[in-house]
Formats: sequence, structure tokens, C-alpha cells
Amino acid sequence: MSTKSVASLADEASEGKAGNRITFAEAFRFWVKLGFISFGGPAGQIAIMHRELVERRRWVSEERFLHALNYCMLLPGPEAQQLAIYIGWLLHRVPGGIVAGAFFVIPSIFILLALSYIYAAYGNVAAVAGALAGFKPVVVAIVVEAVLKIGRRALTRRTHYLIAAAAFISIYFLHVPFPLIVLAAGLVGLAATRFWPRIAQSKTESVKPESASVIDDDATRPAHTLPSRSRALRTVAVGLALWALPFFALAWWRGWSSLYAQEYRFFTQAAMVTFGGAYSVLAYVTQAAVADYGWLSQTQAVDGLALAETTPGPLIMVLQFVGFMAGWNHPQGLAPAASGIIGALITTWTTFLPCFIFIFLGAPHIESLRGNENLKGALTGITAAIVGVILNLALIFGAAVIWPHGLAGGTDWFAAGMSVAAFSALFRFKANVLWVVIIGGLIGLGRAVINL
Repeated sequence: MSTKSVASLADEASEGKAGNRITFAEAFRFWVKLGFISFGGPAGQIAIMHRELVERRRWVSEERFLHALNYCMLLPGPEAQQLAIYIGWLLHRVPGGIVAGAFFVIPSIFILLALSYIYAAYGNVAAVAGALAGFKPVVVAIVVEAVLKIGRRALTRRTHYLIAAAAFISIYFLHVPFPLIVLAAGLVGLAATRFWPRIAQSKTESVKPESASVIDDDATRPAHTLPSRSRALRTVAVGLALWALPFFALAWWRGWSSLYAQEYRFFTQAAMVTFGGAYSVLAYVTQAAVADYGWLSQTQAVDGLALAETTPGPLIMVLQFVGFMAGWNHPQGLAPAASGIIGALITTWTTFLPCFIFIFLGAPHIESLRGNENLKGALTGITAAIVGVILNLALIFGAAVIWPHGLAGGTDWFAAGMSVAAFSALFRFKANVLWVVIIGGLIGLGRAVINL
């Protein structure tokens, strides 16, 4: 431990190169800006934060940035948003974390709400249908690319391939619930680390950018990042209250068995098992929302992912679309728009509230977590299973787009060709995913206009 005073350590996290204090207002403006420019999925969003916070503004050191990123990669939920919460918390304690995490998603909440309403109210209009016909094949290509990218990183040993294959068979053929697959994969990974260490992956890979850190924190930690039992208990109490009060109010207003209470419980559960990002959780949500609850159709789930790809913020915002369509399709005595908005806000609240709790509660203990080989082994198994789960999602979405009326109904060659072209652009030419999605929508719109 450095000989610096505790107070100076607390201040160090919010000082720049020349010792100039980073004001809360300055940080606030950046987090608002980030919410509008955070396109490109988690990889793009993390790259933007690194460029702005480490290289350009020099608010945090390379070591602290990677330290936070490694921790966030261990958590369920959107790692890019959790990274923003962590750095905001590091700079300006809990208020900084709340502002950073909230504004990471607030712009996308309103943008996706508007798109969801347009889709639900006017989705059958030829122009809207044409644009969606161009979006959907691109989504198939994006998911296939995700299988290959994640698989290349995660499947490094024969055991990983076996876990991925077992996960795919379990969810695609046997319809095993996603949480059970995650639990089983984690246990297999843990057992491999404990009893067969040679089959466990040695380290979590992370790529350090070439630029050197401007702030050298000498491995010191601000006072508010030191573990505190009383602070942890307060965090748990406040988090439980923030979850429970809206739930009981909603249940009192609409009933314990209402759609909205079901959504609140289901998406809370989903938030606890979203290892592997939006694609893996969407496979789980699609299985439940379409097949078990009947909240929306398979086609609507694919359309929702296409819309979420065009908005800033984490891709897991697609769950807000699922919540909106569930409310729109089953208004239960309310106006469809009002019901959809309630469903969307419930989904968003239960999806992102745990992210703040995970960071505020667990971040002070990241030193011990990063050195825990058992935890790394469990997550290696989970990551391998995610590959099989996303492959399941690719097959489901691909079949819904390329054979919309089943194999007997014939192949949609336009969709098939668009999927191949989009995959080539993304995988071979490394095109920006946002532009590929937009161009796909424009091609679909142009095709619809020509047909008219």
C-alpha cells in the first residue's frame, strides 16, 4: 500500500495528467454524449470508451481500464454498460456510476420506443415491411458472424467443443432451459479447473492497445473502492428496495398473474443469466417469450433484433422491444400503446438494475476475483456453451428469414442472397455493422418501391 493518505487516493481517481480535477459536470457531459454515439456492439463501445477515456482525455490509466474490463467480462449482462458504470463510479463514486450507466441506455430507450411503436402500428405498410425485409437477412449474417468470432476465441480445446456441442443439442433438440445450460457448463468448467487443470484455459485474453498510459496509478486504489461491509449491506438493501417496490406496486395495480408481473419476474431472471451478451440471452428469451408465454412471434423477435442493431446503446436493448410487443399484443384492458410502453419500461428496468448492483457491490473485491482460478474455469465452460446457444439462435433466425413459410413453402432467394452478401461484408471486409444494417434496410425499401 502506498504511503499516500486515504483522502489523496480518493482524489487520485478523478485527476488528470496535470492534476486537474475532473469535475462531475465535465464527466456528465461525456456520459450523455457517449449514449448517443455508442454504436458497434460491445466491442465498438469498449473501443470508443478506451479512445476517449484513456487515450484522448486521459481520465483513467490503461491498468485501471483493463482492470475494470476484466471484471465486467465476468458478470452477466452488457459488459460495455457495466464498464461505463465502473469508470463513472471510480471517478465520482456512486453518483458518477449512476449517471454513466443510466445515460449509456437512456437515448436508446426513447429511440427504440419510437421505432417499436412505428413497427407495431404501421408494420404492415409496404415501405416499413420492405425495410424490415432488408434488415432481417443482415441480422442472420450478424448472428452467424458472432458464432464464428466467439467460437474462435472460446473453443481452444477439445473439451470446449464438447461443451458447445452439448449446449447446442440441449437447447435446440431437447429444449433445455438456458439457465440450466449455463449452470451445467459452469460446473463442468469448474470441475475441469479443479481436477483436470490442463484442459482449463490459462488466462482470460485481453488485447492492450499500443498507446501507453498517461496516468500511472502505481496500483493504488481510491478509498471508496476499498471493501466495506456496511457499504455492501447498504447496496444490497437499496438494490432490493428498488427492485421490490415497483414490483409490488405493479402487482397491486394489475394483479400477481398479470402480463406485467410475469414480465417483471421473467426479465429479472433473464438478467441473472445473460452470460455471453445479447445474442445468447435472446436465444433464451425467444424460447420462453415465443414458445412458452406466446408474447410475440418468431418473426417479431427477428424484427426486434434488426431494430436494436440500428440504435445506439447495448444490443441487449432488444429485450425492451420484446417487452413492448408483449404489452402491445396483450394489452389486458389498456390501450395497446400504453400497455406496450409499460411492458418496455418494465423490461428495461429489470434488465439494467442488476448491472448497477453488480458493480457497486462487487467492484471493491475485483482484486480477489481476478485471481480466482476456479471462477475463471467456470466462466470458460460457460463461454464455450454460449457458442452452442448462439448457433441455435442462428439456425432459428435463419430458418425464419430464408424459409418464412417452412421448407415446403420454398426459399426466399432475396433473403438468402442478402444474408450471404452481408456476411461477406462483415466477416471478410470488416464493414461497420451499423452501415451494413442501414444499407440492407435501404435495399429492402428500394425493392418494395419497385414492386409497387
